[in-house]
Amino acid sequence: MLNQSRIVIENVAPQINNGTVFIKRVVNEIVNVTADVLVDGHDILQASLLYKHSSEKQWSETRMQPTINDEYTASFITTKQGYYAYKIQGWVDYALNWQHGIHRKIDDNQHVNSELLEGAELLENSLEKVSEEDKNYLLHLIFIFKNTETYHEAIKEAISERLTKILIENPEKLLTQTTTELQVYVDREKARFSTWYEFFPRSASDQEGKHGTFKDCHRLLPRVAKMGFDTLYFPPIHPIGEVNRKGKNNTTVAQDGDVGSTWGIGSKHGGHKDIHPELGTLDDFKNLINEAKNLGIEIAMDYALQAAPDHPWVTDHPDWFKWRPDGTVQYAENPPKKYQDILPIYWESKDYKNLWKECLDTLLYWIDCGINVFRVDNPHTKPYYFWGWVIEEVKKQHPDVLFLAEAFTKPKVMQQLAKQGYTQSYTYFTWRTSKHELIEYMTELTQTDQKEYMKPNFWPNTPDINPHHLQGAPESMYILRYALAATLSSNIGIYGPVFEQRIDAPIAGKEEYYMSEKFQICNYDWFKENKLTTLISKINSIRKENESYQQTNNIKFLETQNNQLIAFYKWNLDRTNETLTVISLDAYNSQSGSVQLPLHDLGINHGHKVEVLDLVTRNSYDWYNEWNYVELHATLPFHIFKINK
Repeated sequence: MLNQSRIVIENVAPQINNGTVFIKRVVNEIVNVTADVLVDGHDILQASLLYKHSSEKQWSETRMQPTINDEYTASFITTKQGYYAYKIQGWVDYALNWQHGIHRKIDDNQHVNSELLEGAELLENSLEKVSEEDKNYLLHLIFIFKNTETYHEAIKEAISERLTKILIENPEKLLTQTTTELQVYVDREKARFSTWYEFFPRSASDQEGKHGTFKDCHRLLPRVAKMGFDTLYFPPIHPIGEVNRKGKNNTTVAQDGDVGSTWGIGSKHGGHKDIHPELGTLDDFKNLINEAKNLGIEIAMDYALQAAPDHPWVTDHPDWFKWRPDGTVQYAENPPKKYQDILPIYWESKDYKNLWKECLDTLLYWIDCGINVFRVDNPHTKPYYFWGWVIEEVKKQHPDVLFLAEAFTKPKVMQQLAKQGYTQSYTYFTWRTSKHELIEYMTELTQTDQKEYMKPNFWPNTPDINPHHLQGAPESMYILRYALAATLSSNIGIYGPVFEQRIDAPIAGKEEYYMSEKFQICNYDWFKENKLTTLISKINSIRKENESYQQTNNIKFLETQNNQLIAFYKWNLDRTNETLTVISLDAYNSQSGSVQLPLHDLGINHGHKVEVLDLVTRNSYDWYNEWNYVELHATLPFHIFKINK
């Protein structure tokens, strides 16, 4: 391909999959863009970062600055939700090249009459681009450059800072090279910072054995708000299948009164657009949504694309399921787990267009009811491109809607879901327990390309996962796991009140809860308070008050000289909020050691006083040295310090 431009632009970052996948930001975040920009010879090149929101017609431009080894950098702020496009443009700047050359000759005491005449021609090309004041100045320069009697004034003005500024701001771009457009999708702030609490509405009753209702949930909203959670996630609230219904503890035969798994969606009472009749009416649900919003809480729904054998889809749309020769449908399996009460959807159905449309209509239906957050069940068992399509369609109409991918599966599968548009992702945090594992995993999430498109959400437990380290564990283990999740990641969640009340009886040898709430109604002392509820509330309050904990990527791990102590420094965008967290990974014993302050990052020298304020105990310490001693006990196995310099 013929290309007369002399500029080469390569290694543009950030970009994912050669630009076929958009990167992600939230409102008022920065996109730092770098690229290698080269030109043959020694001419002066210039490069600009061009960017615009999808609603804008004109490109904004900011000049890129060289760093090292032909790398150039610039940035822009994402001030609005939706898509931004950005690209890089480079050119040889002949006017600046002329000024640089004449400057060297003047410094060498060479006579530059010819060069001044060349400059006059170049300035004439800029006259229509500049302000009236600058135009008069350039006309004066053109005159003195051509007049031998004004030579001394001419050579002084030829290398003046004022002329340099005019040339930079009003370039003549000849034979430019422009990269292809890249995209960034911008979400609302909750995409980056959210605090989730999960409970089953059917367990909300204050009477043992009685099915809870949405009206019962009203009395629990103040408790959720008081603990500092801003997102209340409900497992599926739809009618539950009666055919092949599961009994308590996941038995394959249900007894009279067994309520079944909420994920076995669909019965004679309806399907994905209907509500379980014992929970209440649609108006009851809408009232709960509105009351939660008044308390600063968004209700998140479960979006589980599967069907019980008696779901209306099975009879109304049989082509959406794969039938075996004997007239049955193979139930869902995830060996060794079996889901006899669930039929998987046949995504290769010839009627896939209507299937996809119904799945989209289901989302739009609940969005119209007031839902803007969805936790999606097992998205990795559905086609990736379906998710790319359905999320894009929703976002076109409802940009505030957020999607959390529940996929504890292979790393590249989880990453692909994020690339298809998922806002947040469940992670492996649940199983990362040692210092090495935690640092390695956080480094992967925050220092690789994943930071550009994957927003992790750390959950210490879920209804599906009762991790071995929490089974029979002391209170301090629950405290340190919540402290880790809440300070490492800006998006976190717990399944309660199981977590804070340490209800952890397992099925022997498995990471599953004995008498799991997935298959039965549970009765709780919902207003029981303990040390865990107090500390969870305090930590959540600290997260809301300190911007450094409202993001995940700005993190630096610190040396502690003790593998049972993990320490890290976090900061907000303009470093007006800096924190230092130290957590003991030992739930049974006291641990101590020295922590190395990041003096360079703090912009201070050894011996400068640093006040660290413990935001939980309110104790304040003055540190003067790079290394400082800390001691943590199992009763309170963490420090959350705010740094004051």
